[in-house]
Amino acid sequence: MVVTVLSGCLGRVARVRVTLCYAAVVAAVTTVMVDMTPRVQAAVIRHMSTNLHNLSHGRIGTLVGSAFVVDAGPLYLWLPGLICLLAAAELAWGSRALAIAAALGHIGASLLVAAGLTVAVTFGWIARSVARDPDVGMSYVAMAVLGMLTGAMPARWRAAWAVWWIIVAAVVVAGGPDFTDVGHLLALVLGMMASVRFGKARAWTTPMVVLLAVGAAFGFLVLANDAVSMVSCVAWGAFGALVCLGLARLRAPAASELVR
Repeated sequence: MVVTVLSGCLGRVARVRVTLCYAAVVAAVTTVMVDMTPRVQAAVIRHMSTNLHNLSHGRIGTLVGSAFVVDAGPLYLWLPGLICLLAAAELAWGSRALAIAAALGHIGASLLVAAGLTVAVTFGWIARSVARDPDVGMSYVAMAVLGMLTGAMPARWRAAWAVWWIIVAAVVVAGGPDFTDVGHLLALVLGMMASVRFGKARAWTTPMVVLLAVGAAFGFLVLANDAVSMVSCVAWGAFGALVCLGLARLRAPAASELVR
């Protein structure tokens, strides 16, 4: 009986192995950084940032390493939400799909942001000092995973889910353009594009829905981190999602008439 219970537990853990491995590494790095002096912390963040200075000097490893260096406060404030989000996606799509979407979103968004900043700096639209701005964290990963979950949504909710998140991310960008906010939007779209290639997701279960709810709330807080943006995002996001649902209901009778 003990063996059966242990094998069952290991089986469940194996289903979210990418989530747990990523969370463990991020937690370990964050724990180590807590014991560093502020000067050393700043040096680590500066060295691992996917900013123009590092990328222009060939430090390509920052495209991966930056995803494991998180400067977002105490672990207990963000790690549980991140784990729930990643676990929901891994249970829906599998470990391979999660790894692909997370890597595509983080690396792709980082490169696209860098390309945009290069153009902006070249034409003098923004200060050259932005080339050394820190850019680390798990937020691009989180946004890509939110995006990939679009394909796992039931068909009747899929468009509303996609529109809600795109509008929320766009409202944040419009409210005060920051290259990280733009990166969030890009990672979200990249995740949505990736989900098209993953085939059919597993059926949703109650535990998966709970994980999704917590993870989605976490994702929203990553995007909208102040009261004003939260209100704007909820208002515009809800409007867009309701419009999508309304259009879907209008198309349904029309489609049934064509079938007849």
